[in-house]
Amino acid sequence: MYQLLVFDWDGTLMDSEAKIVACLQAAAAEMRLATPAEKDARQVIGLGLVEALKMLFPEHDEATRKGLAEAYRDHFLVRNRARSRLFPGVTETLESLADDYLLAVATGKSRRGLEKELDDSGLRPLFQATRCADEAFSKPHPQMLEDILDKLGMRPSDTLVIGDTEFDMRMAANAGSHGLGVSYGVHEPQRLMASGALATLDALSEMPVWLSSR
Repeated sequence: MYQLLVFDWDGTLMDSEAKIVACLQAAAAEMRLATPAEKDARQVIGLGLVEALKMLFPEHDEATRKGLAEAYRDHFLVRNRARSRLFPGVTETLESLADDYLLAVATGKSRRGLEKELDDSGLRPLFQATRCADEAFSKPHPQMLEDILDKLGMRPSDTLVIGDTEFDMRMAANAGSHGLGVSYGVHEPQRLMASGALATLDALSEMPVWLSSR
């Protein structure tokens, strides 16, 4: 039914939630702003950094949020030494899927951040296309997905988006594609289903069986 599988990164393939939250909180502390609660910081994971900071700090001006963005990148890429890990079974599942499908990534990460994690994880050879939030409009806008479709010559109806947030599901719907949620990330299954997910999986390793049942 599908030819192209487009994966979110953080919260779907990579267990990076704790590091993202810690770096958002550290950036706020460095800028001497009120530290966002963990539950609030979690809710913006999946958005581009600019959009995430607008949601977390709506009362501050653009110059302040620019400083926050620079502090966050410094903490995430340089100062925070914690290493994010792939969720269990991700590598094996992607290797299996790559035999039958084109694979791609659409992420709220920056290009610099994604390139580092593609290399660190060893997953780079499995993906035919990647798109980041500093190259297009942030999810749930469909541009990242549409850019991938254009590059690979795919139709929206041939494409399935896999993600852990409503932003992923809404991006898929906005592009005319379908979405599949994973329950172990940021947003709960009910929220994913309400945002258009066809189903939710408790582990990525369930994907090959789910796809074969379609």
